[in-house]
Amino acid sequence: MFYHDKRLQYPVKVENPDPVYARMLQQAIGGVEGEIRVCMQYMFQSWGSRGPNPKYRDMLMHTATEEIGHIEMLATAVALNLEKAPAQLQEEGASDGIVGAVMGGGNARHTIEGMLHRHLLSTGMAAYPANAEGVPFDMSHIYASGNLAADMYCNVAAEATGRVLAVRLYNAAHDPGMKDMLHFMIARDTMHQQQWLAVIEELGGLQGALPIPNSFPQSQEDQKHNYDFFDTGLQGSEAPEGRWTHGPSLDGKGTYSVFKNVPMGQVPDLGPARPDSGAETQQIS
Repeated sequence: MFYHDKRLQYPVKVENPDPVYARMLQQAIGGVEGEIRVCMQYMFQSWGSRGPNPKYRDMLMHTATEEIGHIEMLATAVALNLEKAPAQLQEEGASDGIVGAVMGGGNARHTIEGMLHRHLLSTGMAAYPANAEGVPFDMSHIYASGNLAADMYCNVAAEATGRVLAVRLYNAAHDPGMKDMLHFMIARDTMHQQQWLAVIEELGGLQGALPIPNSFPQSQEDQKHNYDFFDTGLQGSEAPEGRWTHGPSLDGKGTYSVFKNVPMGQVPDLGPARPDSGAETQQIS
């Protein structure tokens, strides 16, 4: 169950409403890098968490609930930025500074009509669960595998791309209230990256967690190629040298090497088509 406090997690103030920026903030709500994504990802990881120690389930739920607060903050910011958005299309409206800013985009009519269709007609100048282009968030980017280590790496990636987006929004903001809100959200992204990596460390670090899943006996995998870097370049070309091409593997269980990728399998021959498959006669005989 959940408890609700009507106060925001962090103050959200807008001195100079900007409907263009409201549209940009939608990416942080319903984009693939956004808060709905991480909130739902952590929720489902928690709900599906198994194991003798419930602390990981609890930790995930705490952070998922925190992310609900982030969505609330962003939705509030979108609404406040739409305070002076135009309620109708009219030429004289372009003389207004904010309307002019909207119409100054690469595709002015698409920009202003898109904003009106969604933020005015559909939500009454409020946020919606979609990205900056109005594409609804469809949950296709939620990763909850049931493997704790795999999920933690997914979470690090999610927080990393989310922090990249938040930094871009911070740099694009001209309103001090928006910069203040985002500097808080950027800090939380910093902590969450550290948090998920701390779980990996508790699982034994790279040596203990890798390869994922660590419950599968490595003796049953191909011992010839489990630490090879496959060089797929043309004959005579050099593979890109790096930490991944030589020396002990990061999990301490193998040695990196370079393998010139050559065909090791046969030429596929699927045989004739079935008579009832609808193929051409020449394929059947």
